[in-house]
Amino acid sequence: MHVKDVSHTNRIFEKVAYSETGLSGEEFEACRFINCNFSDSDLSNRRFTDCQFLDCNLSMAKVNHTAIRNVTFLNCKVVGVNFSNCLPLLFAVSFEKCCLDYSVFIKKRLKKMQFNDCAIREADFTEADLTGASFDNCDLLNTVFSRTNLSQADFRTARNYSINLEKNTVRKSKFSFSGIAGLLSQYDIIIE
Repeated sequence: MHVKDVSHTNRIFEKVAYSETGLSGEEFEACRFINCNFSDSDLSNRRFTDCQFLDCNLSMAKVNHTAIRNVTFLNCKVVGVNFSNCLPLLFAVSFEKCCLDYSVFIKKRLKKMQFNDCAIREADFTEADLTGASFDNCDLLNTVFSRTNLSQADFRTARNYSINLEKNTVRKSKFSFSGIAGLLSQYDIIIE
């Protein structure tokens, strides 16, 4: 059996620098990764199911053909990760107190996805399905929404977003009065 073929269930991995050692194992179920460094790691072709990443650095990690199913990221740095390359079947994640700057979610099905207290600056949600998603207290500066389904999405406590109402589906989405400027920015008008 190759080291990569190992499956892990209900394990805790703590303070491991995977960017130096590489991740051994192919399948992880109900595992917790605590204060681990995955920056620039190759997590391709692996399966993470019902896992938690706490205080981890996953910046620029590669996730080609990776299965991410019911995975929670809490207080993690997830900068520049291209989630578009993950396997679509049962893809489900939630992010809380994470930095997701420059991450990519093009064409991902993200219905009812939870983003809580996150920095999501210059990320890309082009053609994603964010129906019913919540961006609670998130900074969305220069994040791209283009041909994105934002129906019933909640932006009431989000800030710095710019959403073109003509290029996105926003039926029954929720916005605060203070966020109206982010919906009208393409019209080059002054709101006082």
